[in-house]
Amino acid sequence: MWICVLLLAQIVPIPAGLDIFLPAPDANPLTIEKIKLGRQLFFDKRLSRDRSMSCASCHDPKFGFGDSRKLAVGVGGKLGSRRAPRIVNRVYGSSFFWDGRASTLEDQVLKPISDPNEMDLGLAEAVSRVGLEESTLRNALASYVRTILSGDAPYDRYLQGDRTALTEQQRFGLKLFSGKAGCASCHVGPNLTDERFHNTGIGGPADDGRFSVTRKPEDQSAFKTPSLREVALTPPFMHDGSLATLEDVIEFYDKGGKPNPNLDSDIRQLHLSAGEKQALVALLKALSGKIREGP
Repeated sequence: MWICVLLLAQIVPIPAGLDIFLPAPDANPLTIEKIKLGRQLFFDKRLSRDRSMSCASCHDPKFGFGDSRKLAVGVGGKLGSRRAPRIVNRVYGSSFFWDGRASTLEDQVLKPISDPNEMDLGLAEAVSRVGLEESTLRNALASYVRTILSGDAPYDRYLQGDRTALTEQQRFGLKLFSGKAGCASCHVGPNLTDERFHNTGIGGPADDGRFSVTRKPEDQSAFKTPSLREVALTPPFMHDGSLATLEDVIEFYDKGGKPNPNLDSDIRQLHLSAGEKQALVALLKALSGKIREGP
């Protein structure tokens, strides 16, 4: 059973444009103490095998709690097969990791610690190093991540009535985003994601994506729609970091993605003009706002 917790402004100020109700499981209600402990643990390098990295090594605040590298890099320089996602606003998420293999933050937060390609530390050793029980470690990290929020972007201020918040070009981009370009078919709601899985052809058959979890043929090489909050902060783009710039992303979708048997039905050629492409890029840059975390 889940409950909705309304955090008062003095605990976690919620940026404009976001839902003020932060969902948390009744087994792990948000408290200031757990949030503060979770923040300490998030930056604690003792949670990696060689004490060289923390959660923040791949989810860096200066990159919107994401990463600037094409693919995630673990202890000893081990290279992952996917890039580290931004984790702002994951409190509103309904699935976690690019393939959705975790259904709650409590299920997600410990997996990178024990993953041999990431922090590569057994959980028994992890809890011993920090002097906590596994449940305390899990609940504290999940609680802290729930407070990492991004909002109050020019996009939000415009939607709330400030007609000067977006430039004329960005307003044109917003019209395209919701209309001709079809971006809003997947990037919807306050967090600009449908939390679903789509095959756009990125990565191809080399990565099973959602299929590795569901074993459903229709999920082959489908990946979760990322939130577009703070998207301009974290090039390169897509789950495999294969597109270097926002311009490349727009060009990719303009061409209709990469054809394959499981290509999502919403992906089609857009026939955008050069000016329309530039307007969409300008809008995406207006999705960066204020990032807040912790109490």
